[in-house]
Amino acid sequence: MTPTTDPEVLADAAAEVVDCMRVLGKSGSNLVLEALAGAEFVELTHYPPGDIHDPETHSQAYFHAHPPSLARDRDFGHFHCFLRGPALPAEACPLPLPGNPADRPAEAVTAHIVAISMDRFGRPTALFTTNRWVTDETLYSAETLIAALPRFTLDLAHPSWPLNRWLTAMVTLYSAEIAILLRARDAVLESIDLEDRNVEVLSHHRIDLDAKLVEVRRLVGL
Repeated sequence: MTPTTDPEVLADAAAEVVDCMRVLGKSGSNLVLEALAGAEFVELTHYPPGDIHDPETHSQAYFHAHPPSLARDRDFGHFHCFLRGPALPAEACPLPLPGNPADRPAEAVTAHIVAISMDRFGRPTALFTTNRWVTDETLYSAETLIAALPRFTLDLAHPSWPLNRWLTAMVTLYSAEIAILLRARDAVLESIDLEDRNVEVLSHHRIDLDAKLVEVRRLVGL
């Protein structure tokens, strides 16, 4: 299964990413501030409280920050993005790895697709995947998650419509990079302890949004 490669789809996603950031900047806000919604920032706390969860698309996300880590490389905080069980293909099964839960009901299953690192100015800087314990997810194969990436959609006004549209568009825009990260994650999963607190980040890719926009413009002939 291959990620999104249609130039027009990528161009639409790129335009959405830019427009959401533009309108937030014009309003004196940014993506991180939208997630915090005026709340006091506390490490490891989920923002917004209760996460962003679209009950129709079974997509989920939240923002938070860990203590500084070299593995996450200049990460001010990050958005974790998930698909819940009902968004995955009906035939999908959890990876048969020790410690990976296999008996959770579908609605209780969360499968982590990517984390988006942000800088202190509210701009994306990197993508990464994590060990199972980090988000208490149920691990599925990279190919299962790649096939389901187009289902990731946060079509909600809470906590912020521009933020939700931006997260949705980022997963589309960077679907090729996310696929590489998920496959890299799978390459190390069988050689690690899923509960080892010393093993947090399994794959990491620094991104340059401006360069990505240039790449997409080239693809559509602009």
